[in-house]
Amino acid sequence: MATLKVNGQVMTVDVDDSTPLLWVIREQLGLTGTKYGCGIAACGACTIHIDGQAIRSCVYPVGALSGEEEITTIEGLSEDGSHPVQQAWVELDVPQCGYCQPGMIMAAASLLNENPEATDEDIDASITNICRCGTFTRVRKGIHLAKTKKA
Repeated sequence: MATLKVNGQVMTVDVDDSTPLLWVIREQLGLTGTKYGCGIAACGACTIHIDGQAIRSCVYPVGALSGEEEITTIEGLSEDGSHPVQQAWVELDVPQCGYCQPGMIMAAASLLNENPEATDEDIDASITNICRCGTFTRVRKGIHLAKTKKA
């Protein structure tokens, strides 16, 4: 049994400690916005926040959590899509297919939380998520636009 704080709610799940957090989020909690991409933490489709830090949940075992951490999924970033990164994504029509975008948004939100004045170089160094559609130019523009918006 594991107790988790996900999107502000305390939840208990009956899973093995080695179970990746991604599968708990998707299968046990039914929060399917966090996506499975590669299973080896390379693509970033599964990015969530743990205590505000971008984490690739596909390789993060539930047993590594104490139960005190604040876990935020794309569903918990904002209830109504009002987070500045989400607003920028909509305004610029950033996604193409959209599959990787929840993880991309979570990575961008974490970057701007840590570095509100992120430069192109900071973005290139921090946003290592993979987009098979190649929307990286729009992602960078979206991050810059999000810097101008208020939460």
